Amino acid sequence: MRNLYREKIYKCGKYLEVSLYPVYKKAGCRKRKAKPTPEMMKKVNDINAQNKMIRICNANFTADDYKLCLTYRNNPRSEEEAARELRNFLRRLKNYRKRRRLSDLKYVAVTERGTRNGRYHHHLIISGGVDPKEIVRIWRLGYVQCDPLQFSENGIADLSRYMMKRAVASKKRWNASKNLIHPQAKIRDGRISKKNVTELARDTDNAREFEKYYSGYNFSEAHVVYNDVNGGVYIYARFYEREDKNAVRSKAKRKP
Repeated sequence: MRNLYREKIYKCGKYLEVSLYPVYKKAGCRKRKAKPTPEMMKKVNDINAQNKMIRICNANFTADDYKLCLTYRNNPRSEEEAARELRNFLRRLKNYRKRRRLSDLKYVAVTERGTRNGRYHHHLIISGGVDPKEIVRIWRLGYVQCDPLQFSENGIADLSRYMMKRAVASKKRWNASKNLIHPQAKIRDGRISKKNVTELARDTDNAREFEKYYSGYNFSEAHVVYNDVNGGVYIYARFYEREDKNAVRSKAKRKP
């Protein structure tokens, strides 16, 4: 049985997400993933769930879109009632956009319940193009915080993580519109050796070493998880598209 490393690569707009993890290959047999411990499996599953939301947000939203926080003057009596009010708001917002011939609404939404006061509120990322004053009117149930999205080298990964941590745990952590792009993985096996993966894991701040494997991208961040049972190293890395300096110079020349 031979141990090799698999790359799972997602292109998410201007951002790249890479997972490196061990798989095992038997002569004449199908490849299968290494089996981590239950504790590690939970950790990996949590990371994968978080990364899925980050990929979707980075692939679907831009700086022209909004982040929202919707609160209530009169707190809903249950999680089900809060979910119903959120659905009603999204329906009204979709209708508003349709009447004004705006693009179809895209959204990602998370419901949070305060630990101290038990009050419900909703965190959303939504399509832009609607005046924030209209969003306040359409919500009409309480205070609205509406801000344009701000992107870093990780896109809006930090905002996505924040929303996931605030999600009500008893139900699905987040929900989204059906018209979102879901980035698909490109898989490559054996391109990066176990030795090289181990070296990358030792220094997750070494941008030059990570960028050797992904031309056209700048390194942003990397996190490592170790499997104490099989010695496997799991790396989760992010990159952002490198700006074409020649294109930038050409644009500058065209300016009046």
